[in-house]
Amino acid sequence: MYVYDEHDHTIIRERVAQFKGQTQRFLAGELKEEEFLPLRLQNGLYVQRLAPMLRIAVPYGMLNSKQLRKLAHITRHYDKGYCHVTTRQNIQLNWPQLEEVPSILGELAEVEMHAVQTSGNCIRNVTTDQFAGVATDEYVDPRPYCEIIRQWSTFHPEFAFLPRKFKIAVSGTEQDRAAIRFHDIGLQLVVSESGATGFTVLVGGGLGRTPVIASVIREFLPEQDILTYLEAILRVYNKYGRRDNKYKARIKILVKAKGVEEFTRMVEEEWAPIRDSQTLLTDKEINRAKSFFTEPDYETADEVEATALLSSQAENNKAFSNWLSRNVTAHRVSGYRAVTLSLKPTGVAPGDITDAQLETIADLADNYSFGEVRATHEQNIVLADVPVGKLYNLWQSLKENGFATANIGTLSDIICCPGGDFCSLANAKSIPVAEAIQREFDDLDYLYDLGNLNLNISGCMNACGHHHIGDIGVLGVDKKGSEFYQVQLGGNAGTNASLGKVLGPSFSRAEMTAVIRKLVDVYVESRVEGEEFGETYNRVGIERFKERVYAKAN
Repeated sequence: MYVYDEHDHTIIRERVAQFKGQTQRFLAGELKEEEFLPLRLQNGLYVQRLAPMLRIAVPYGMLNSKQLRKLAHITRHYDKGYCHVTTRQNIQLNWPQLEEVPSILGELAEVEMHAVQTSGNCIRNVTTDQFAGVATDEYVDPRPYCEIIRQWSTFHPEFAFLPRKFKIAVSGTEQDRAAIRFHDIGLQLVVSESGATGFTVLVGGGLGRTPVIASVIREFLPEQDILTYLEAILRVYNKYGRRDNKYKARIKILVKAKGVEEFTRMVEEEWAPIRDSQTLLTDKEINRAKSFFTEPDYETADEVEATALLSSQAENNKAFSNWLSRNVTAHRVSGYRAVTLSLKPTGVAPGDITDAQLETIADLADNYSFGEVRATHEQNIVLADVPVGKLYNLWQSLKENGFATANIGTLSDIICCPGGDFCSLANAKSIPVAEAIQREFDDLDYLYDLGNLNLNISGCMNACGHHHIGDIGVLGVDKKGSEFYQVQLGGNAGTNASLGKVLGPSFSRAEMTAVIRKLVDVYVESRVEGEEFGETYNRVGIERFKERVYAKAN
């Protein structure tokens, strides 16, 4: 992973000192709230329902064990002993004290972490596939390009005050696990017939109040041109994006208003004079970025022997076998696997980790995966490089520490925003609904029979829980001052991207588990062999689900 140089250290130290002074002046009454607002947002600090919230940047989701231990210390000493993994691979603190935030940022800087540009109308954290570098369907490792974009976009003076927040995701695999079609800019790494590396460029995707699937504006962009082309896109957006209405300020609205063809023409016109500028990437710079993502010191292993070992260990241990099936993923290197640590045991808010668990994960990373972990879009944690021979011992350690719930990809592996328990924007609580559904579907054998099924919950239209792109999406809505929940079906975040359709009128919280049960029952009754929920939904349509859910009892 990327390691700071002295230039990076200096920038972050200066930012910490700068924000410390700004905070002190605000607390002393020398800065008005409206003056302090953009300053705190540029440093990841929100004012939530009950307390401030600090969002910590985790570039492309990668953390090392030293950083995990520092996060454990921070949550223990400055918060309530836990933190939260977000759907953008970041870390959030829900209970910091405003006057202590500069101290938190100072401690983060000690381990090459920060909260810069995790909020505000700027380019946010660049995200990618949690299996980047180890995925078996990978064309090109996206992480060096994520790092290049991160360095280019951080403190970029031209893009510090955009019309609205701006999100970029990069995928280097056949299967899109980074949801690039739902970002302001999505970049798909591709390799041409001649062997050249480049990008398919998608623009104008997003969720929120107006969900949109991004459009392709360039089928192949040479890798050397990526920063100049991104600059052209951002300049067009900065010039023409709506600033008079925040609900129409995202680039997706501009692309829709101009049309894809005209928007593409505008970008190409903006790009022409800057294409050969100093932002043009050189092979030297690309190789510099790649040098931070070298292959770990893998041991030589025979894949046939490794597979045979797993089979023998799992033969008489159903729990271990289930965990292998759901939480362990193939690796491009023989004799290794990627392991997902579930942060979704029933009764725990999805994505929450305690200080003690953070320290445990740090130890596990050191012992089993070269000292590194990844935060996932699904609010879990990945150990990306685990030797097959150590999987059984790892599983036993995970059981002891609450990470071995074998539910990855199942109905109980729920994506869920903090909702009304914390967020001042939320219309309804998300966490209690997630827990009620997990308790309703607590039979793992039944979940395995259902197969992969994504359930996403958002507390408001900002869609932090990605409800638009779950097989089943749940949205908290306000109904005459009461919390209700709207259900959507048929979303897909991957390569075959689709937006869910609203099932019908909303439901009370008390009704939600029964509603989900009815939806699942229709799927079970209607599916053909091998079909997952989304495939059955696409084949039979929404009406069959709607009829069951809204049928009146005799």
